Amino acid sequence: MLTFKDVEFSFANQPVFSNLNLHVEEGEFVFIIGKSGIGKSTLIQMVYMNVLPQGGYVQVGNFSSDTIKIKDLPKLRRSIGVVFQDFKLLDDRNVFQNLAFILHVIGTPRKIIKKKIIEALTEVGLAHKQFNMPSELSGGEKQRVAIARAIVKNPKLILADEPTGNLDPETSREILTILRKINSNGTSVLFATHNYDLVKSFDTNIYKLKEGKAVKVTLKKPVES
Repeated sequence: MLTFKDVEFSFANQPVFSNLNLHVEEGEFVFIIGKSGIGKSTLIQMVYMNVLPQGGYVQVGNFSSDTIKIKDLPKLRRSIGVVFQDFKLLDDRNVFQNLAFILHVIGTPRKIIKKKIIEALTEVGLAHKQFNMPSELSGGEKQRVAIARAIVKNPKLILADEPTGNLDPETSREILTILRKINSNGTSVLFATHNYDLVKSFDTNIYKLKEGKAVKVTLKKPVES
């Protein structure tokens, strides 16, 4: 599903990744942890190839960062759903229209758009909010809409970039539970966060970004800050 092989990357002459290796199997749920500014968002962007490594490569399915052509990026990104910390909803469109916009962009036939949107909103418990504007939603509801937007195109992989960073602990657990449910249906999830307490509450694979590498850690040992 996803492989980082000997990835090197520097920003403004400051090393971010050095010989970083990471592998995510199909259907797997993986946490990426680390303090703010350590490179979690950069790693997420490398998956959908908004940022390319300066050494090594990133492989997503049949797409590799060292051979992919610009014309192939849309096809790669159709297979990936992204959930951001700040939601990135279109404020001038209601919930239904936010999801419809994504489906229009990828060329979904008009006759099945409504069905796919209702299914995605039902999955996150917000079908009754489809005509609400983003300004009428709570932070947790906005993030659930963002998750619905990520899954509405039936991606093989969901990237969650600090999706609970602006939410209270209870809502954060609700968001994580929704993503775990989606994962249980076969969708791979890569969840980046600095919230170690949230991570410890779930038994799954965890990698910590430290000194430019991704180091696997276990729940039996304390996670260093």
